[in-house]
Amino acid sequence: MPDDLVVTSSVTIPASELVERFSRSSGPGGQSVNTTDSRVELEYDVLTSSALSPSQRARVVGRLGSPVRVVATEHRSQHRNRVAARERLAQHLREALAPPPPTRRPTKPTRGSQRRRVEAKKQRGQTKSLRGRVRDD
Repeated sequence: MPDDLVVTSSVTIPASELVERFSRSSGPGGQSVNTTDSRVELEYDVLTSSALSPSQRARVVGRLGSPVRVVATEHRSQHRNRVAARERLAQHLREALAPPPPTRRPTKPTRGSQRRRVEAKKQRGQTKSLRGRVRDD
């Protein structure tokens, strides 16, 4: 169906699960700004969705909460704001569905880097010790 929201190749949200609300938008629009409902609010209830598996649902709820709301007001026309809101919702869901990055494994400094660090500290200390007072003995 063309109104379905394609998030990834494996996740498509049916249009029946998306709730769109329209209202008057502030911002550019000229004379028609007070007469057209160009602001678009798109809402998606993750908990009742049939498009996500339980693990995907848990991941999205943990990262974004439920329901997920997106508002678009940057364009003058309602159609362009609808497209912008749908793309923004898809982007949020793509980021939330992405697997977490691998955990960092702590590493130890190499023996050579430790030796170079100590040598540099000794050299710096020697340079500073030469800055002392000059004595006439």
